[in-house]
Amino acid sequence: MTQTNLVVGYLATPGGADALALAVRFARTLGAEINICIVLPPDTAPPGSVPKGGYEDVLAGQAQGWLDDALAMVPDDVVAHTHLSFDESFANGLIREALRLHATAIVVGGAGGGLVGSFTLGSVVNELLHSAPLPVAVAPRGTRDSTVARIREITCAIGQRKGSELLLKTAVRVSRAADVPLRLVSLVALDPAFGSLRGDTEAIREHALAHAERTLETARSELPADFPVTSTIANGPTVEAAVEALGWHDGDVIMVGSSRLSAPRRIFLGSTAAKMLRVLDVPMVVVPRDELKDGEDH
Repeated sequence: MTQTNLVVGYLATPGGADALALAVRFARTLGAEINICIVLPPDTAPPGSVPKGGYEDVLAGQAQGWLDDALAMVPDDVVAHTHLSFDESFANGLIREALRLHATAIVVGGAGGGLVGSFTLGSVVNELLHSAPLPVAVAPRGTRDSTVARIREITCAIGQRKGSELLLKTAVRVSRAADVPLRLVSLVALDPAFGSLRGDTEAIREHALAHAERTLETARSELPADFPVTSTIANGPTVEAAVEALGWHDGDVIMVGSSRLSAPRRIFLGSTAAKMLRVLDVPMVVVPRDELKDGEDH
């Protein structure tokens, strides 16, 4: 069986600690190994201002110390490795490392400026959520303080746009591998595409219920007969209100698909997912619309 690898985009910050804590939770649940990665900018100092190689040596030495400290935070029951690389872009460097290591997902911390609420997306995370060719998991602020050891339940928020089949397939596969309950949530009632139905609340509800039932049937056909899988609809005056009303617990994870605006085999965080990020206190995993084929790079 191929070893599952997770790449952690690490910085010696509270957000970095959140990402590492979430990766540990995923690793325990999936039997995965963690790769803690720091990406440094290459030497940009003016020629002659520092001894040749001096800048990178000093920076690399400091970063290696951060990696050693991070490794010491990983519990004994989880296998972890550290990696240091150089790239003009932290996000690009992280993606390159993830592909080199055949990672299943990239895990990052949401703290860092950008959005309000539990997730504050810095420029690196924002770039990853608009360019990564593999799933990106974002840890909300404070994940490092949680005592939850494993994933409790996976929620898959699914609509009818391109890529929804892959999102559902991914959620089913991960739930089965992790042996954790799967909750399917239909977003159809929130979809502005149904403008012709606006004002007809009952028609929208019936459409959403039918979509939820079809999704549930598809998932059940891929899971053992007694596997805990449920289906519901997200409904409310706003995306934020609808998602909050679903009810959440520490240890839950939500999986969403990439926007239709994304390039093939790339992520693009859509407006619905961005609104969810603003109000949720649980980790979000964003899945590309298409699978990255073996041998492809970014």
